[in-house]
Amino acid sequence: MEHSYIQITDLPDELLIMIFKKLNNMQVLQSVLDANIRFNKIARDSTFTSRLTLFRWSSDNFIYPLADSILDRFIIQIIPQVHHNVKWLGIESSSLQRILLAAKYPNLNGLVIFNISEEITRRLFTEENQLTHIFKNQITRLVISICDSKKDYWTDEEQISVFTRMLNAFSNIRDLKLYSPSNLCVDRLSFKNHRPTFFSSTLLEFHVHVQSFSDCLYLLDGRFNQLHTLIVTIDWILTSQPMNNNRFLLYADVFIGRIAKSNVFFTDSPFKRSFL
Repeated sequence: MEHSYIQITDLPDELLIMIFKKLNNMQVLQSVLDANIRFNKIARDSTFTSRLTLFRWSSDNFIYPLADSILDRFIIQIIPQVHHNVKWLGIESSSLQRILLAAKYPNLNGLVIFNISEEITRRLFTEENQLTHIFKNQITRLVISICDSKKDYWTDEEQISVFTRMLNAFSNIRDLKLYSPSNLCVDRLSFKNHRPTFFSSTLLEFHVHVQSFSDCLYLLDGRFNQLHTLIVTIDWILTSQPMNNNRFLLYADVFIGRIAKSNVFFTDSPFKRSFL
């Protein structure tokens, strides 16, 4: 019996889609877009273009921008073909402006921004920036990592400054998460030495890590007056700190949290759900 050979182009679309789903969306677009008309149609589908992660993740859990040649190809060739499908973008902060100015993203509503530094916030998150209309009018879901490879330590004031600029820029935000992919990033907020100045009248859900229970209370003092879900990790709670605080009842319908450095879990009121 003679051997028969099947090439990838011989496979039905359904099987090709199953194969392509084993790759991340960036790999699919890099590998098959512009290969032929049939592959173009598959690669441009929202299955592979609604969520794009345009960064490199290293073995040490640090986020790096794409290599210049890859980034150039996305900006010049790929994004102009799929921009209308993009709903969620993951970007390293140094590439943010180039990627967002590469095309119009009419359906974009979510951003993940890695390596946000004070310098980045001062330069990008201002009223004068060309991207202000996207930040203010389109983005409702935001994940950020505050990180600067040149800094070993962030003061409370520096953290608050970054958060204040971010919330001023993203004035329509509904869902916010502070994420720390490596030990070089700010992994928790503390207001011990500097009271927070940020606020939002649109934020509904906030995922954050704080140092103490007092820091948590600052988040529930009315500065987020529409907040209904606070998912928080707390490093420690002093036994002398009062647990029955009306601010939880006023400003958080759902409060979910855990103590980071112990196995103690609270289930009593005023919490609407137990700590996870």
